[in-house]
Amino acid sequence: MQGRDDSRRALFRNRDFAFFLSARFLATLAVQMQTVAVGWQVYAVTRDPLDLGLIGLSQFLPFVLLVLPAGHVADRLDRRRILAACFALECLCALLLLAFAARGLDSARPVFAVMVLFGMARAFAMPTGQALLPNLVPRAQFGTAIALNTSTWQVSTIAGPALGGMVYLLGAPVVYASVAALLALAVAMLLGIRSGGVTVKRPAEEPGWQSLLSGLHFVRSKRMLLGAISLDLFAVLFGGATALLPVYAADVLHVGPTGLGWLRTAPGIGAAVCGAVLGLLPITRRVGGWMFAGVIAYGCATLVFGVSTQFWLSMVALVAMGAGDMVSVYIRHLLVQLETPDGIRGRVSAVNAVFIGASNELGEFESGLTASWWGTVPAVIVGGLATLGVAGLWARLFPELRKLDRFPGEGP
Repeated sequence: MQGRDDSRRALFRNRDFAFFLSARFLATLAVQMQTVAVGWQVYAVTRDPLDLGLIGLSQFLPFVLLVLPAGHVADRLDRRRILAACFALECLCALLLLAFAARGLDSARPVFAVMVLFGMARAFAMPTGQALLPNLVPRAQFGTAIALNTSTWQVSTIAGPALGGMVYLLGAPVVYASVAALLALAVAMLLGIRSGGVTVKRPAEEPGWQSLLSGLHFVRSKRMLLGAISLDLFAVLFGGATALLPVYAADVLHVGPTGLGWLRTAPGIGAAVCGAVLGLLPITRRVGGWMFAGVIAYGCATLVFGVSTQFWLSMVALVAMGAGDMVSVYIRHLLVQLETPDGIRGRVSAVNAVFIGASNELGEFESGLTASWWGTVPAVIVGGLATLGVAGLWARLFPELRKLDRFPGEGP
């Protein structure tokens, strides 16, 4: 325990890591606030759950087209400056949403256009941020750095939605102005990182499809890695109910924008508590079994949320969803980082980001589409059942993942 405490103190004395951690916290806090405002505002204008799905789709399409080239760029250029540019573009998106909200919004189309820009920024930010972290800390402190980074992200996902819901009571323009200010501060933090922390000598490669797709080839060559990433993709793709939270808040639970903020916060609370437990009692044995258990818990909690008409029960279900997802994310992230050489870390992180983006944004579109077909509650219930089906199917397709006992390089 003393060694872990010393490692954490050393990390916080690392100026580059502290600046990176602060910038990521501020940016995530801002994005979570914006998500609440956009969802509530769009549903208030159109009253159509499909439009909530289109918010996700408008982010996913540019994301999936650009994320593989973004990973290649992250392996060739200064990762700090790339990430700063991404946060600056997200700041511009918040300012555009501010202008639309101040003028008065009578259609969701301008919001969809801004979300396209936001998806472009996320396409470069996700692989770059994942690839940058290992360059800022010594290898011996990498595990502790991941734990702190994940915990900080979870704190922002808890505080952001609740804060966004409360600030929304002052009006959507106030939320978007706050988001823009937080993102501008995050840009300044990233530019404060010394270049020595991010300049890594990498072998020169000729640009082309082979280099661009090398991350995909690497993941395909590692069946255990492919299984872990794809399991998370399909589990969240079918089981993701968060896109429909504005419908539940307005029409099922009747709790308004503040209640929506707390519903958005609940998965982060579960993930943060689970992350704290994992920090004290990290998973070291039966790794594969724990990953499947996390997905099963996520699916079961989705079913409970789908049928709930009580705010407290919905909160409990969402907390359980966040905890189950955290176990899966924790294991997948460690597998990706431990298995990947730094020279292609950006491209492999881009592949991982494609799967994450598909599960989140495309999952939001799937939820909105099925809700418009069958109704909100049936769509969530079918999604929870599909998640459980995916867990069973993947256990048969990837037995090496199900039987995995230890992380790579950690004992026999």
